[in-house]
Amino acid sequence: MACPPVTHPSATNEASRAGRRTIVRYSVLSFLFVITAINYGDRATLGIAGSSIAHDLGLTPVAMGYVFSAFGWAYVLSQVPGGWLLDRFGSIRVYGASLFAWSLCTLAIAGIGRIPHAIAFPALFVLWAGLGLVEAPTFPANSRIVSSWFPTSERGLATSIFNSAQYVAVAFFAPVMGWVTQQFGWEYIFAAMGIAGMGLALFWLARMRPPATHPAVNAAELAFMRSGGALVDIDDRSRRVKRTLTGRQIRFMLTDRTLLGVYGGQYCITAILYFFLTWFPLYLHQSRGLSMAQTGLAASVPALCGLAGAIVGGALSDMLLRAGRSETLARKAPYVIGMAIASTICLCNFVHSAWLIVAIMSFAFFGKGVAAIGWAVISDIAPRETPGLAAGIFNGIGNIAGIVTPIVIGYIVAWTKSYDGALLFVAAHCVVAILLYLFVVGRIRRLSLPA
Repeated sequence: MACPPVTHPSATNEASRAGRRTIVRYSVLSFLFVITAINYGDRATLGIAGSSIAHDLGLTPVAMGYVFSAFGWAYVLSQVPGGWLLDRFGSIRVYGASLFAWSLCTLAIAGIGRIPHAIAFPALFVLWAGLGLVEAPTFPANSRIVSSWFPTSERGLATSIFNSAQYVAVAFFAPVMGWVTQQFGWEYIFAAMGIAGMGLALFWLARMRPPATHPAVNAAELAFMRSGGALVDIDDRSRRVKRTLTGRQIRFMLTDRTLLGVYGGQYCITAILYFFLTWFPLYLHQSRGLSMAQTGLAASVPALCGLAGAIVGGALSDMLLRAGRSETLARKAPYVIGMAIASTICLCNFVHSAWLIVAIMSFAFFGKGVAAIGWAVISDIAPRETPGLAAGIFNGIGNIAGIVTPIVIGYIVAWTKSYDGALLFVAAHCVVAILLYLFVVGRIRRLSLPA
C-alpha cells in the first residue's frame, strides 16, 4: 500500500516508527533499464537486418553507411533542444512523448519494403533520421532522472545499470532478430519493436512521478536521497524556477576544460558503440562468413560481456567513493582502465577463426562496459541549474560519432574491401579517450555557472 505524501508530518512519524526507508528509486531504475533496452533494441534493428534490407532494396555499402549515419545526424542536432525541453518541461512528460514517437518511427520502417525501390533509400533515410530526432532526449533524461533519484555514492552503479541496458538489448534482441529476419523477414522485427515501445510509453506516462511527490516514497528515503546529493526537486513543477541563460553561461557550457574533456571522452567511447550497432553484424556476416542466425548469436556474446563490464565499472567507482577515495579517482580509474582493455579490438586483424574474433571482441566490449562511467561523471559535474542541457551537449557531442563512424567505415570497407582499417580506426579512439581523461579532464566536482 502506498505511503501518504512525503510532505505530510505523519509520513515522517510513520517512517521513524518503521525504522527503514523505502527503495522506490530502484524500481525507477528498473523502469529506465527496460526503456533503454527498448531504445537500443530499436537502434540495433537496422544493423541486424542490414544485409537483408540492402539486398531487398538494392543498397550499396556506401548507401548503407549514409543510412546508418542518418540517425546520428538527427540525434546530434536535436540533443541541445532535447536537453532544453527536459529542463523546461521535466523528464517525465518529455521522456514519455519521446518513447512513443520513436516507436512510431520504428513501426513505420516495417512498411519500407512495400514502396517502390526508387524511393526506398530516401524513405529509409528519413525515417531512420526521424528515429534519431525523437530519441534525442532519452539519455539526457536518464541522466537527469538518476541525478534526482540517487545520491552521489550510488550514482555510479545506477548510471552503469541503465547504460548496461544497451548490452542487454543487443544480447537479447540480436539473436531473436537474426532468427526472425531469417525465418520471416526483416519487416517483422521493426513492427514488433514499434508496438512494444508505444505500449511502454503509455505505461510510463500513467505511473511515473518526481521523487518528492511519488506516492510510494516515504520521508526516510527522500531524506536519504536529498542528504546524499540527489537533486530531488528538479522535476517538481511547483519548485521549478524558469531562467534564461546568459551568453557567458552558454560559453562556459561549451568551453570549460573539464566539460570539454568529458565531451570528447564520450565521443570516443560512442565510436566503439556505433561500430558495434551498425557494422559489427555485417563484419561477422560478410567478412567472417557467419549466417544471419549465427551473426545474431555471435553479436550477443560481446554484448553480455559489455553488460558485465558496465556493472563492474559502476560498482568499482562507487566502492572507491565509499572507501574515501576522491571523486576524481573513483570516476577516472574505471574509464582509463576500460578504454585500455577496449583498444584490444584491433587484435582481430591478426586472427582468422570467427569464434576467436568473437572472444577478442567480447574482451574489448567488457572494457568498453567498464569505461561506461561517463554518464555518472556528467551527472556529478553538471551545474545544478542546467542538468538537462549539460547532458544534452554531452550526448550530442558524443553521438557525432554516430555520424562519422558509420560513414568512415563504409568508405574504408568500400575502398579496401577489408575491415582491418575499420578496427584500427575504432581502436585509435580508445587511445585518444585515455589521453583526454588523463590530461584534459580536471578534478571531478559539481561545476557552477558564472554569475
